[in-house]
This record gives sequence, structure tokens and C-alpha cells, in this order.
Amino acid sequence: MLSHLEIGPEDLHQKIRQKRISLGGNLKLKIYGKLNCKSGKRMKKQNRVFFSSEEEAIEHNFRPCGHCMKSKYKTWKNGLV
Repeated sequence: MLSHLEIGPEDLHQKIRQKRISLGGNLKLKIYGKLNCKSGKRMKKQNRVFFSSEEEAIEHNFRPCGHCMKSKYKTWKNGLV
């Protein structure tokens, strides 16, 4: 997990291009989702974190976003995870 405040914009874009960052999350709400999610783009930088994989997000007890990951969210909500 990497905080948005710990990384510069150039380094962030480089890691995304290299696919070392694939998901974003909200630290306070414990939600993760796709980098292009409208909900994720609205969050404050101090709450934004990045993950290299979905497994990493789940290890940190984050849940899927209900907007950009609807099917995974429904699975999580129904307790099937």
C-alpha cells in the first residue's frame, strides 16, 4: 500500500505505466477500486492510497467499490468472499 502523499506525480505516472500500481483506495472508508473511477477521483489526496493488486487491497481489509466494481462488490456484500 502506497499513500498518495508519499509519491510524486511523475513517479506515480511511471508506476501506473509500468503496471506496478493498478488500483486506488480510500484509507478512511477502506474501499478500493479502479484508477479511473469517478468516486475515487473525488477523494482527498490524504485519504488516497494505491495498490499493486486486488489481493494486496484485500490483505489490508479494503472492500470493492460499489461503482466501478459492481459484481465484486455484490459478492462481497453477500458475504461470499
